[in-house]
Amino acid sequence: MAKAILRPTREARVRSGHPWVFSSDIDMVQGEFEPGDVVNVESSKGTFLGQAFYNPNSQIALRMLTYRDETIDREFFIDRIRTAWEYRQRFCDINSCRLVFSESDFLPGLIVDKFADTLVVQSLSLGIEKWKDAIVEGLVRVAAPSGIYERSDVPVRRLEGMEQTTGLLYGEVPERVEMQENGIRFLVDVIHGQKTGFFLDQKENRREVMRLCEGARVLDCFTHNGSFALHAAKAGAKSVLGVDISEEAVEVARENARINGLSNAEFEAHNCFDHLRELTDAREKFDVVILDPPAFTKTRAQVESALRGYKEINLRGLKLVRNGGFLVSCSCSQHVSEDKFVEVINTAARDSKKRLRFVELRSQGHDHPVLPASPETRYLKCAIIQVYD
Repeated sequence: MAKAILRPTREARVRSGHPWVFSSDIDMVQGEFEPGDVVNVESSKGTFLGQAFYNPNSQIALRMLTYRDETIDREFFIDRIRTAWEYRQRFCDINSCRLVFSESDFLPGLIVDKFADTLVVQSLSLGIEKWKDAIVEGLVRVAAPSGIYERSDVPVRRLEGMEQTTGLLYGEVPERVEMQENGIRFLVDVIHGQKTGFFLDQKENRREVMRLCEGARVLDCFTHNGSFALHAAKAGAKSVLGVDISEEAVEVARENARINGLSNAEFEAHNCFDHLRELTDAREKFDVVILDPPAFTKTRAQVESALRGYKEINLRGLKLVRNGGFLVSCSCSQHVSEDKFVEVINTAARDSKKRLRFVELRSQGHDHPVLPASPETRYLKCAIIQVYD
């Protein structure tokens, strides 16, 4: 097996448990290999550190698989999938959950979402791509799905030297899969929807927000398929307005409301930035305002621009909350730290002349576990805030 030898002192990152080694940390690679192969990882002094996927074409050149000297074969990957499934059975509602969360499940570059008995797979690293057949076999053997669909149509694959791809991997998959989340039925467009079709990481936060919504007038911006909005409606909100820029997403949200018999939720297609401003100008007031935008940045270079975006929507959102009401503000931008996010909200409060009381600052659900050595795995911020004039 080929071996990657790290530069002096660069092994500290690996020893700490971080699963990534950057190309600049590698001194040399000895032996024959193909991009995406598993190689041994050694310190500059020749100490064995573990085994990793190696892709010389990626900035993240090594993705650690194991810190032991063990055989990497089909059963290795199947056993990792079994371990991930056992964790979800212990901590999660397995009707809808992220079954595999990449590095956090020690399968770097693999995402698997479960919607009822349908699985949706994203292969994001060249190493995972080479073992995709074994991974599909493991998913079938462990989770017994009716179908597996691939949604590897994401730009990050280009950084690994791979083309984007989608398609059926196993069994049968309908265009829309019905699943349940917190007792609410959702239709998930796994073939054409955003990413894998539904954002599961907010599942526990949506359940928590329900306690704010009984008898309330609720605004849910960036609603997508109505996930927060329908939780508010199910909790007994007086009225719910869900807003999203996508007409297609809004149509799915309306259908989701219909199949749940929730007539207290309405959905409209607008640019949320513009509509927040229009509602503010109209002096509208809501008991609960929910802001769950897509990531405003995928890179560190764009953090300042992202912070301006968060400042804008939080400023508008705060102005729309009645005295004593609640703002639920979220960020899934990995590069925006929790401290920076809180700072932005505080700045928006100052500029809008509002006083805030944080009820809770939450993160992603248990099906998106966090590696303490890898801050990148804790990316979601969900602030529940009481707002006063």
